[in-house]
Parts: sequence; C-alpha cells; structure tokens
Amino acid sequence: MGAGDIFKRVLVGRKLASAQLGETLLPKRIALPVFASDALSSVAYAPDEILLTLSLAGMAGFAFSWPIAVAVALVMLLVVLSYRQTVHAYPSGGGDYEVATVNIGPSAGLVVASALLVDYVLTVAVSVSSGIQNAKAMLPFLSGHEGIWAAAVIVTLMAMNLRGVRESGSFFSIPTYGFMLGVLGMTIWGLFRIFGLGQHLQAPTAAYDVVGSPAYEPFAGVAMVVLLARAFSSGCAALTGVEAISNGVPAFREPKSRNAATTLALLGTIAITMLSGIIVLANLTGLKLIDPEGHSHFVTKGVPADVAHETAMGQLARTVFDTFPIGFYFVITATMIILFLAANTAFNGFPVLGSILARDGFLPKMLHSRGDRLAYSNGILLLATAAVGLVLAFNASVTALIQLYVVGVFVSFTVSQFGMTRHWTRHLRTERDPSVRARMQRSRAINVIGLTGTGIVLVIVLASKFIFGAYLAVLAMAVLFVLMRAIRNHYAKVAKEVAVGPVDARLLPSRVRAVIMVQEINKPTMRAVNFARATRASAIEAVTVAVDEAETRQIVDAWNAQNLDVPLKVIASPYREVTGPFLNYVRGIRSDNPRDVVCVYIPEYVVGHWWEQLLHNQTGLILRTRLNFMPGVMVTSVPYQLASSRYAYDRAERHSAAAWRRPGSGRVRMGSMGDSSRRE
Repeated sequence: MGAGDIFKRVLVGRKLASAQLGETLLPKRIALPVFASDALSSVAYAPDEILLTLSLAGMAGFAFSWPIAVAVALVMLLVVLSYRQTVHAYPSGGGDYEVATVNIGPSAGLVVASALLVDYVLTVAVSVSSGIQNAKAMLPFLSGHEGIWAAAVIVTLMAMNLRGVRESGSFFSIPTYGFMLGVLGMTIWGLFRIFGLGQHLQAPTAAYDVVGSPAYEPFAGVAMVVLLARAFSSGCAALTGVEAISNGVPAFREPKSRNAATTLALLGTIAITMLSGIIVLANLTGLKLIDPEGHSHFVTKGVPADVAHETAMGQLARTVFDTFPIGFYFVITATMIILFLAANTAFNGFPVLGSILARDGFLPKMLHSRGDRLAYSNGILLLATAAVGLVLAFNASVTALIQLYVVGVFVSFTVSQFGMTRHWTRHLRTERDPSVRARMQRSRAINVIGLTGTGIVLVIVLASKFIFGAYLAVLAMAVLFVLMRAIRNHYAKVAKEVAVGPVDARLLPSRVRAVIMVQEINKPTMRAVNFARATRASAIEAVTVAVDEAETRQIVDAWNAQNLDVPLKVIASPYREVTGPFLNYVRGIRSDNPRDVVCVYIPEYVVGHWWEQLLHNQTGLILRTRLNFMPGVMVTSVPYQLASSRYAYDRAERHSAAAWRRPGSGRVRMGSMGDSSRRE
C-alpha cells in the first residue's frame, strides 16, 4: 500500500462494500444529533441576534424579546407539524425538492434546490463562526484570527464526515446530548434559584443602560415595525435545519418514515423549550447585548461604558452558575462544541440533495457516486470548500453572515408547503375511503397553515434583511438556478447527440489508416508496430519528427535494420517541435469521407512510482489530448510495463486481497460489480 493509500485509509477508514449500506442506517438516538444538531444549536445564537437587533432601539427594544421568541416558537411548531406530513408522504429522501418537483413542476423544484444548497453552505459557515465567537470566552487568543480557525474546524468536520454518516453521528451524539443537558439544566436551575429560592440573579450587563441608533428614535410607528420585523427574521435562524430530516429519511432505520417523524417531534419540543428558556432567563436577569458594529452601546449614568462583548449563553451560564464554576465551563464548552458540530447537519443534507440533483442531471454526475465509506464524498468536499470560502471572506462574523441566512430555508419551506397542499388536494380527488379522506384533509389543513405562516415569514425576512445582505443570498440562488438549468441542458444535448441510431451498430469504417508515433527504436515501439499490423488496417505507416538530424539518422538506420514491411515517414521540424508537425501531418492525411478513420498508435511506458510519470510519456500525453479533438481520428495507447511497474502491480494485488478478505466483500466482487470502481 502506497503512502497515498495509507493516508486515505487513516483519514476515512477502511472501504465498505455496497452490501454493507444497511450497516450505516441510523437509530433515532443517533439520528437526532446527526440531523437536528443545527436546529438545536441555533438556540445558542438566535437569542443573541434577537437581542442585538432590539438593542438598536435602546432599552425600550428589550421589552419585545419574549413576544418575538413566542412568535418564533409558533412558526417552528408549524414547520415541524408540516414536515411530519412530508416525511410520511415522501420517504425517498428528496424532501422539499421532490415535493416541489412532483406537485408544482421542475422549475419549482430547482428553486427549492437552489435555496437549500445555499442554506446548507450558510449553515456550516454560521454555525462554525458562532462556535468560534463563543469559544473566545475561554480562548481569547482566537480574537483577530476567527476566519482561519473557523476554516480549520470546517476541514476537521469534513474529514470526520468522509468516514461515514453513522461513524460521525456516533461521535457527535455525546456533545449534542451534553448541550441539551447543559442548557436545560441551566434553565431549570436558574428558574429554581429565582422563583424557588427567591434569589435575585443579575447578568453581568444588567447594571448598564443601552443607547440605541438614532434611526429608531422614537421607537414607534414605522421604525418599530421595521425593527421588530428585522429582530423576528434574525430569530427565525432557529428554524434552520428542520428540513434536513425530510431530506435524510433514507438514512433512518425501518420504519423510516415513523422514525423520522418521531425525531422531528423530539427536535421541535427540545428546541422550543431551550429557546424559550434562554429568552425567559435573559429577561429575568436583565441581560443585554449591543450591536458589535457600534450602532448601539452601553452607558452607565449617561457615560459610555467599555464592556467586553459576551454572548447571551456566556452571560447566563456565568450568572446561573456563579457559585459553581464547573457548570459555567460545561455549558460554554458544550455550546462551543455543538455549534461546531451543528454544521454536521449540512454535511449530511447537502451531499444527499446533491446526489439527487446529480441523478436528475442538474449537477455533475460525480456527486451521485458514493465514496469508500458509502458517503457522498464529492458533495462533502464541495460543501466544505464553499463554507471555508465564506468564513474567510467574512472573517467568521456571525452578525454579517446571519444577514444572508434564513432566506433560503424559508423559500424552501414556503414552496414545499404549497407543494404538499397540492399533493393532498390531488389525492383527495380520487380517494373514496372516508377515514383516509379525513386524515388527508387534516394533513392538508396543517400544510395550509404552515404555508401561510412560512409565507408571511419569508416576506418579512426579505423585506427586513434584503438591503443588509439578503440580496447576496438571493443572487447566489439565482446563479445556482441558472447554472443547474445549464448543466441539465448540456446533459440533455449530449444524450441526444450520442444516442444510437438505426444504423450506428452496423456502420463500419470504410478505410482505416494506421499511423505509429516513433520517437525511438525500442521494444515499446516494436510492440506498437506489431499491434498496428495485427489490426489489418487499410494502410499503415510509421512517423517520426526530425528534431535533431543525428538522432533522426540513427532512428532511420535502426528502422531499416529491422527489415519491417512498414514504411517510416520522416517529418521535418525546423523549429525543433514534435507535437505541432505531427498533428499537422495527421490533419493532412485525413480524408473528406466521414467513414474514413485515422488510427494513431502511441507507445507508452507503464511505471510503478508517481515520480516516474514526470520522466516519461509527456509528449504522448500532449498528443493524445490534442488528437482527441480531431474528428475522424482515434488514438490507441500501447502500454509497455517497465520493471518498476511490478511494485504498483504488487500494491494493487495486496490491496485487492485485503478487500477480498473483508466480511461481505466476496459476495459483491463475485457478482456483476466485480470490476466496478467507485468514483470519489
């Protein structure tokens, strides 16, 4: 096994056979942290964004934090109930994309797919960036280098996901459950101290007043409506990730739909409880946040105060566990980790959606292939690359990235709910069983309510965030939409162009003219000559390019000494170039008859080490590339194995033998998939 193979095995683990796909399916206890970590972790930054936005109105704005939290919780409840209908009706894993495509049309499905792909990239960027911001409470050296550290975390998550969904999910489950325990425990203990023990808990920022932006003074009328809408849309970040379960139904154990619906219900209950608890504690402890861009600031007795920025989670943990430091560090550590791991939801949703789109011809086919660990490796790599670019471009600023966020997910929510409404309406036209009709009507009512709620939120999000950065997300969706349509059109055009006609299977070339590329008189060249002669072409000749007069004379003499019945043509090259004169010669001997073929034979060394590739075959590589673009020309590489190729052969044999010995692999290799290879 070579160094590259060893590194790959260490990075992603041993290969899994296709027959082992069932071993990667998830029970509910692992599916919850795998698919719901994004929505659960959003309670760590959604309250921050609500409070930061309300701070622009000064002290008057914070009074609206709990009504906004209630509104966000109601929307989440609607979305969860709606998606429970989706996972039962469409368990194949297409999720919103499949719902929109089947019930509205391909264009609607592509709109949803574009929105979800953008949202998945932003999920990774926002979650990891938020984790870095929370980590600064314990690791101050991160300040100033947030983008670099966020990129490193994303690369680490990518490597873990390349090892497979189940393996990464098992690893992620412990910190996810730890985060739930930490937040719920902090909420319960804090409320008990306040109401049960009668203690007066005060957040570190409770003693300060907040002066807002002059744009929202007085806080009434249009200014109030605009700011509340903006705060609500920022808080709706808590809903991202809910749709991932509908896209990941195939990854659940049987019964898939029921397990997915149960996981959705657990997700909604836990997320709403944690979000509400944090907002209630923030109000009871007098917690305040200010806009890091300077549009709002702390004051004490009318004098501006310089207060270190700390997240809501950090302030609450410090306040509730003021006499129990271990509790503070546990909550902060769990929050930091869950925010990093929340990106795992996107690492599961994006590759699956990309695979479905690739299957339908809207994305490159390589995204449809599973890797060594039965994960969609190319989709994972693509997502990580896009997310790394974002965190570096925005230096892992949550406040900047959050403005691009949420738009995509609510586009998919709204279109999907409309599609589900049409789904039930279509089935009700033909269903006659009263009990089934009653169930369908109930499901349709849920989806209609969900459509109304998510549609209103989408309008609010677009109106309140468009000029603050949401337009970039909309632009990215539009670009993706156009790009995927172009890819689909390309695949359709190619399929039409290469379709087999009525005579293609019996259409033989009228003449075949064989041309052998000669650079030296040696065994590889003789093998190429003999192979060309064995094909019984209509005409055969060897060609060498005269770059150096002495070398050319030696080639001609050696050729004549072999007494071959194949003529050797010498092409002049006054500028000492090989490829150009040879290509011009081949171009010149091509016939106008479309059924005539020129077949070029190029001797090629087969080597055993990567560095030997740099020393051989370079001219042949260029010639093959250029000749492939010539109509009526075919290229045949005639391999000659050097002694060093034995090392590569032995490595491949050992690798195959090890794979054969793995449990279950023999059955696959003896079947129709015996020689197939997976593309990464």
